[in-house]
Amino acid sequence: MKTLQVYQFLKDKVNFICEKLKLSKYENTIGRKLKIGIPQTITLALYKHTQGIATKKSIWNDFKNILKCSYKTLVVNMNRRAVLALLILKILFKDNQQYSHLVKHTDSTDIPVCLNKNANHHKTMYGLAEWGYSGKGFYYGLKLHLTQDLNRKILSISFSPANKSDRSQFMNLNKNLSGIFVADAGYVSEKLEQEFYQENKRILFAKPRKNMQKIITFWQKKLYDTRMIIELKFRNLKMFYGLITSLPRSIDGYFANYIYSVLACALR
Repeated sequence: MKTLQVYQFLKDKVNFICEKLKLSKYENTIGRKLKIGIPQTITLALYKHTQGIATKKSIWNDFKNILKCSYKTLVVNMNRRAVLALLILKILFKDNQQYSHLVKHTDSTDIPVCLNKNANHHKTMYGLAEWGYSGKGFYYGLKLHLTQDLNRKILSISFSPANKSDRSQFMNLNKNLSGIFVADAGYVSEKLEQEFYQENKRILFAKPRKNMQKIITFWQKKLYDTRMIIELKFRNLKMFYGLITSLPRSIDGYFANYIYSVLACALR
């Protein structure tokens, strides 16, 4: 009973969004009508990521009597409609940016695409994934770069190979935003701070490295201490919204997983 209640709640929310954005125009207008519509596909994907379900096969087993389609059809539709899920995300971000808090946080997190022992044989993400290093050690995969405000609303995201520096993504991630930006030591760069700074509009405060002799004020220390909320966001994405996976067998499958995970978190 609980399963159907959660599914119906997500379905109502997705139907409302699809009607507002008129996503029905992306349905097939010629040829055979698809067995799974856009709202139902996105709803099933969000259900998977909000309920901690690891595989699409489990979704198909739970709803196959309602879907009346093959497992392959479900997988293809979920991967294909991730583009529309990304469109919904973009509109959500734009709305969040319009009413965002003055204080914002930017950071990145590791997204392994497979176990380290399988990295040399991993073919699906070859050319996109790279070796990187995080606080947990070396990994093979990507980075998720994210900016959110003090109210924990996600404002923008981007993906990059794991060996890309955090600084390389910062300007593109925040080019349309203003406010006080707080970041960790990975963003320490005098050049970046100067390029990003706009008088009375935006400024970057990057936490000094341990070996840097730099005095900070009391209020700067308080700002740095708020960074924990973006770490909590990454933890939630990984633990409760299924961001990390090694199961997809296509690039589309991997990025569909990441997009639906972020969307599920943004709509919570």
